[in-house]
Amino acid sequence: MAFNGHCRDDDTSNDNGTPSKQPRSEGNKLGYSRNDADNEAAGPASRATSDRRTSNATSRHQADSVKKARPPFPWFGMDIGGTLVKLVYFEPKDITAEEEQEEVENLKSIRRYLTSNIAYGTTGIRDVHLELQDLTLCGRTGNMHFIRFPTHDLPVFLQMVRSKHFSSLHTMLCATGGGAYKFEPDFRAMADLELHKLDELECLIRGVLYIDSVVSSGLSECYYFENPSDPDHCIQRPYTLENPYPLLLVNIGSGVSILAVYSENNYKRVTGTSLGGGTFLGLSCLLTGCSTFEEALELASQGESTRVDKLVKDIYGGDYERFGLPGWAVASRTRLGSCISLPQVTHVITSFNSSFGNMMSKEKRESVSKEDLARATLVTITNNIGSITRMCALNEKIERVVFVGNFLRVNTLSMKLLAYAMDYWSKGQLKALFLNHEGYFGAVGALLELLHPS
Repeated sequence: MAFNGHCRDDDTSNDNGTPSKQPRSEGNKLGYSRNDADNEAAGPASRATSDRRTSNATSRHQADSVKKARPPFPWFGMDIGGTLVKLVYFEPKDITAEEEQEEVENLKSIRRYLTSNIAYGTTGIRDVHLELQDLTLCGRTGNMHFIRFPTHDLPVFLQMVRSKHFSSLHTMLCATGGGAYKFEPDFRAMADLELHKLDELECLIRGVLYIDSVVSSGLSECYYFENPSDPDHCIQRPYTLENPYPLLLVNIGSGVSILAVYSENNYKRVTGTSLGGGTFLGLSCLLTGCSTFEEALELASQGESTRVDKLVKDIYGGDYERFGLPGWAVASRTRLGSCISLPQVTHVITSFNSSFGNMMSKEKRESVSKEDLARATLVTITNNIGSITRMCALNEKIERVVFVGNFLRVNTLSMKLLAYAMDYWSKGQLKALFLNHEGYFGAVGALLELLHPS
């Protein structure tokens, strides 16, 4: 997929920072010199030598232009969400001996700290499995690293930034997400940094398109679940996002935003919901006493939502035959991907059940476990997202849906439920797609803005 979201070796920048193609040399465009005439008379050998010199001069000019246009290291992009902060860092791997001698110690210290650790403090994590190697950005070759930490630990991050004297290298950081506005005074006061605040939806789309374009030459960034309605044959398959438009982009973070994307620069926010990953974690903490997203998912993987929710059979006494909705009077124990039971999958796409409806009964409240409550919470949130997404796809007449966001991180349960729901109600016409870098696309878009201002 073609994407113009980063510096290229054949680009230069004009006075307003907008990239423009450098014209290929065809001799001296400003005048025809005597040397040119002599070369014409000297024959093919002289002309070839002249052409080589001109070509080399053009290449040097292009390289110098790119070098002048790109910002100094280090290169970061940041997405400050309601629950997580996502940080993308580009580590140059083509540093020359001369550059290394000229590097200030602060820059070396930051690079060593970020790349030699996979954990930072008690909550910061570098997702090593997502690292992208040997990328070329603005004429430099290096690796892209993906780091996350809870938003409530942002003060710890700012203290680290201050201790590494980051402001001596950059006075501004490209950031997106609501936190870029909320925490801007903290960046000024604690780290002596200004934030270049960017639109999060624009960064999201830019990041998705870029990552898909650079990963497509190797392992696929995008994937789907084949045969989502068949528990015995439901498997993950790679998917190539060639000619992706139009697509529905569903970003599930603390809340949910749904975008209809018709081209790289033509998109709109269709709708959203406040019931997202933040709702799942908050309710799980309240109902089960867990304290992290990972703990909540682990509990959910061991529970049965059907003990918490009313099903069709609880309301109708059996199937709702007119619409072909099974009552699941005898719940199948078959597993989808070894972790999802078919009653729960169908439960997700059924609007005739009642989430947490069984909890009106004191007897049933006393019989449910923390695991059941976590599972029911996960199914309820996923149910809501799936229903809204399906309606948006119908209204916008879009048959390709891409789900992203940190709610889906290590959350195969919800991904398979969403895949089943999209496939079931559309009779196989609507495909649910997922991306490996899930919640980092906004931060990638912010990094690209640093290197190539839009």
